[in-house]
Amino acid sequence: MALHFERREFERRISNARASLEEHGLAAILLFAQESHYYLTGYDTTGYVFFQCVILTANEQPITLLTRRPDLEQARRTSVIEDIRIWYDREGASPTDDLRDILLEKGLKGERIGVELDSYGLRAHHYEQLKHSLAGWGSLQDASLLVRGLRLVKSPAELAYVRRAAELADGSLLAMLDAAAPGAFEGDIAAAGQAAILSGGGDPAPSGPVLGSGERALLIRSATGYRHLDGQDQLTMEFAASYRHYCACLMRTAAIGRGDARHRGMFEVTRETLAAMTDAVRPGRPLGEIDDAHRQVYDANGYGDFRMAACGYSLGASFRPTWMDVPPMLYSGNPLPARPGMVLFLHAILVDNAAELAMSLGHTIIVTDTGAETLSRLQPEFTVCVSNKV
Repeated sequence: MALHFERREFERRISNARASLEEHGLAAILLFAQESHYYLTGYDTTGYVFFQCVILTANEQPITLLTRRPDLEQARRTSVIEDIRIWYDREGASPTDDLRDILLEKGLKGERIGVELDSYGLRAHHYEQLKHSLAGWGSLQDASLLVRGLRLVKSPAELAYVRRAAELADGSLLAMLDAAAPGAFEGDIAAAGQAAILSGGGDPAPSGPVLGSGERALLIRSATGYRHLDGQDQLTMEFAASYRHYCACLMRTAAIGRGDARHRGMFEVTRETLAAMTDAVRPGRPLGEIDDAHRQVYDANGYGDFRMAACGYSLGASFRPTWMDVPPMLYSGNPLPARPGMVLFLHAILVDNAAELAMSLGHTIIVTDTGAETLSRLQPEFTVCVSNKV
């Protein structure tokens, strides 16, 4: 069995989730987020693109998984789930009716049941089917944050995976910088970074990498159409390294050929901004204060119109389509207190559309008892890639 944590860790997580159900007055929860499945049971699959659901009760009934036949062995061999039910593909199939029968079997008719509505594993179509199957049957409550809230603070075993992911991210960045030069092909640069992660035992990231030069360096999302770098250019790289699905992110903008004074000036204030954001991380203090520091430095230096409206987010074990494990986001006014064991990606980004210049820095941190532990061993530098190594 391919379990990545000891059974007692899963038992602790399940016990905490059941206690939270009791606290919220819920008899059970219908879990659709693959991240919740992985966290509570180890279940590891991409099959969440189809209908599947884990049923966790507040009492000690066995956890039940309802899924399709292709994921039967996946569940048996990657999770602690023993009660696995199958729904079969056929014309007019309604897996939510199968789910209703399981809930009836568990004595949950008429009970308050939580549902993970904020999940890529529950499409609107299936939610409408679920409401139809359970019409007049019970009370469904949005409980999207119940397991997500438990996942925010990482255990020592989880943090070990995050640290390994951060080591892989450092190696990936160095490989991309080594491949970057005038005339280099963006696809080769991206491939060098991914090879460093995969050859180091990491996983394909849930998304990205976000990599672009020229005007594409101003993009905040990935986009198709790799190009060759110009003799004088800029290259933005934002990516996650993933280890056992736990992600650590880095972000850099490098100058290609030579860097001009405007680019260097943008780098200096961005480095100052990222340092201020990292210093603002304090256990017990609102996460919004990190963005307050981000805004203060950029705005005081005249870059208020070029910065973003938020400056990062939570990371954890995540699945496609994104490495962002949100909420929480880091925006001014977010009242959620920082807690030791949280893993956050802090990014400082400038986009000067008129000048077509971009500058960004970002790193992953762990909230500690006194502040923040920065995981990357690579110090932010104004990097100019000049020699063609490809």
